[in-house]
Amino acid sequence: MIRILGLTALSAALVLTIGQPARAVDDELVKAQAGAWLVAPENGAKGCRLTFETRAISGGYAISGAEACAAALPALSKASAWNFTDDGALTIVDAAAKALIRFQQEEGSPWESDAGDPTWLLPALDDVDHVPTVASLAGAWRIQRPDGKPVCDITLTTDKDPDGTAKMSPSGDCASEIGDLKLSLWATEGFGLVMLGNDGSSLSFDMKPDGSFQKSDEEEGEPLLLVRKQGG
Repeated sequence: MIRILGLTALSAALVLTIGQPARAVDDELVKAQAGAWLVAPENGAKGCRLTFETRAISGGYAISGAEACAAALPALSKASAWNFTDDGALTIVDAAAKALIRFQQEEGSPWESDAGDPTWLLPALDDVDHVPTVASLAGAWRIQRPDGKPVCDITLTTDKDPDGTAKMSPSGDCASEIGDLKLSLWATEGFGLVMLGNDGSSLSFDMKPDGSFQKSDEEEGEPLLLVRKQGG
């Protein structure tokens, strides 16, 4: 299901790859990747924010703000540059072009580290410094319209099915657009939450800075919000 791994030393071949001239990477790709990013452990522990720049330096493109990682992810406090590798991975390196962490990305999923402690690389979400977990999200929630009209009350649990996916239970009076999906399982992926039906159906949400969720832009249909019920 979700595979995320963390800080590791890479082979000499990788160091050579990331040390190649930054101009080898398409300028538009670099611009698209530039900006504020959160590096955060999968387990919900505090992460830190890095800013990817478009300025070419030794080892790739400049990183700023690494000093903020000293407490949460000390190894990344030495981050100097970021770059793409020939196999499509993204690496963060120190001033000597030594790889500090390497991320892979599957289509439609966030960047995940590929060795060590499970770690995400996600576009920064305001001042949020950690990712949600199954344990932190478990409880009573409501799917509703942006105007507050209820659509379906659900309960997210930490109980797992035989494959290790957390279970959920919608109430019996859900609107057909939700009830017909027969949602029974759910999972987190970075700042995302996906609900799964036993017939292959799914419904995805993206977290907002206030901890609520909005239906992912990729989903069809009317906009929906997922908000925690008071006392849930």
